[in-house]
Amino acid sequence: MPKQSTRGARRRAARAAWLPLLAAAACAPARSARPPAPVPVPVNPPDLQLEPPAPPAPVSLDAPFDAAWIDRTLATLSLREKVGQLIMPWVGGDYMAIGTADYERLRDWVQNQGVGGVVVSIGAPLEVAQKLNILQRMAKVPLLVAADVEHGAGMRLDAGTAIPSGLDLGSATKFPPLMAFGAAGDEKLVYELGRITARESRAAGIHVAFAPVVDVNNNPANPIINVRSFGADPQAAARLAAAAVRGLQDGGLFATAKHFPGHGDTGVDSHLALPVLTVDRARADTVELVPFRAALKAGVAGVMSAHIAFPALTGDTVPATLSPKMLSGLLERDLGFKGMVYTDALDMGGIVTKYGNADAAVLALKAGADVLLMPPDVPVAIDAVVAAVGRGELSEERIDRSVRKVLRFKAQLGLDRQRTVDLAQIPYVVGVPAHLRVAEDAARRALTVGRDRDHLLPVDPARVRRVLSIVYSDDGNPFEGRAFQTELRARFPGLRTALLNGATPQPVLDSLLAAADSADVVFFSPFVRVTARKGDVAVDPGVAAFARALIARRPTVVTSFGSPYLLSAFPDAGTYVLAWGAEDVLQRAAARGLTGQAPITGRLPIPIPPYLPLGAGVTVGTGAVGATK
Repeated sequence: MPKQSTRGARRRAARAAWLPLLAAAACAPARSARPPAPVPVPVNPPDLQLEPPAPPAPVSLDAPFDAAWIDRTLATLSLREKVGQLIMPWVGGDYMAIGTADYERLRDWVQNQGVGGVVVSIGAPLEVAQKLNILQRMAKVPLLVAADVEHGAGMRLDAGTAIPSGLDLGSATKFPPLMAFGAAGDEKLVYELGRITARESRAAGIHVAFAPVVDVNNNPANPIINVRSFGADPQAAARLAAAAVRGLQDGGLFATAKHFPGHGDTGVDSHLALPVLTVDRARADTVELVPFRAALKAGVAGVMSAHIAFPALTGDTVPATLSPKMLSGLLERDLGFKGMVYTDALDMGGIVTKYGNADAAVLALKAGADVLLMPPDVPVAIDAVVAAVGRGELSEERIDRSVRKVLRFKAQLGLDRQRTVDLAQIPYVVGVPAHLRVAEDAARRALTVGRDRDHLLPVDPARVRRVLSIVYSDDGNPFEGRAFQTELRARFPGLRTALLNGATPQPVLDSLLAAADSADVVFFSPFVRVTARKGDVAVDPGVAAFARALIARRPTVVTSFGSPYLLSAFPDAGTYVLAWGAEDVLQRAAARGLTGQAPITGRLPIPIPPYLPLGAGVTVGTGAVGATK
């Protein structure tokens, strides 16, 4: 599903808007002639909630529900309203004022089209919850709300960073990506990721996690899965996937294993085009399907299909999302899955370039999908399915079967009794220190030293004084690496820093090379994110050449804050560290580990061919430079 592309476009537009003009005016408030007498405020007002609210009940396919409510509700729905229950469009998490164009568009979807739910995107926790409450109050039938919270609610419940001040506006807990948990290798830690994600998501009105990603990422050229996967070992991925499912559903959030039948061994982003999986069934049984079987055994409530073709199983290049052989056959009949089948987003290139909006909606339901995510045009998709029923291509009984699944989920969540959330409870649950401590522990344990041939680690501030830290951002983020640089500066008061991107002029790169000659140690830190519709996960060629020259001249610690496969851009790097992602907790953990403030114990959950094997990792203890590893 689309992840960061829309948000990234907004960020780039915002930067372009504020750069030409940074002036602002402020007005002092008017003073009254006589200030009012102060009103005493009790230390603990009687209505102040000092304890977090009770957690939601666990959810599962076997949880009890009010069957009578489902029957009554279904009986009130017209055919078109039934089809609407199977549609979940995308909704931004931004602030929505009543009467605006955004409000009217969403009101049409909910009240006139009768959609069964929404997929909510990025926004501040309170803004998202308030927006969802408004939509819930509009709806004839309670809405089922889903979100991509693959590595924590902070992926979506995030107010962002103010430009140009750089002020962090707050968020839910931001965990490292799943591959970092693969490096740590601890099921209990993954369970906590799921439980905390569920707790924070439910507080904001989200009911379904489009997580975990259970794809086995065994293709270094994969441009869209990458660190979103637990790793390349099917058995390890299966073990951690099951733990994630248990944590999410014990925490009250329906889990969804994705992307069926496996998106890890592809070199194409399905947001842009249709990938084709060229392996046979025997290979799929021992690799791609292993984590899905584990997720099903753990009781996962949902599975999301992938827009990928699997000719060895289907005999054609029809995407799995639209293939009865994949969904009704392999998933439901062969693997015995009885839960909710979601399509991946129907506005993705792997679908729309060939099948369009109307045909894709009909074909997905015929294939065995229950819920259609993010069709490009909601009314057109609904009308197409209604027309298909009218001409006998789909039966109304087939529609009813999927609608009953949707209503059952809503009843099991208790939405038939309470569909909105209490905004006053959110600060007691979302982004609280206890949750952040778990994220920090995960980041510390995930940090991995792939190699340290130069014996640079840990870099001891007592012995190394002249340090240059260079951060490379592949998307031009002006705040990239800020937490990492701040942590390093606290240890190296004379730290010199630089921020590069693909547009950095060559004279600037040349001057940095000259500056590096006076440094005892250089930290080179590429931030290369995996985002939808990006199509490429690599370091800019000019910056890669600069990094190779840097490594040849000075002792250099290369730390990848993102894609782990960047070693191919500068294979002579003697010290290569994996921090796995750009989240602040990972930046802080990396700075502490690299300078000997914490041990480094992670192991590669992937191979980096031809340089590092699966399971590689140098253990670095605390202490001075040259400590035993």
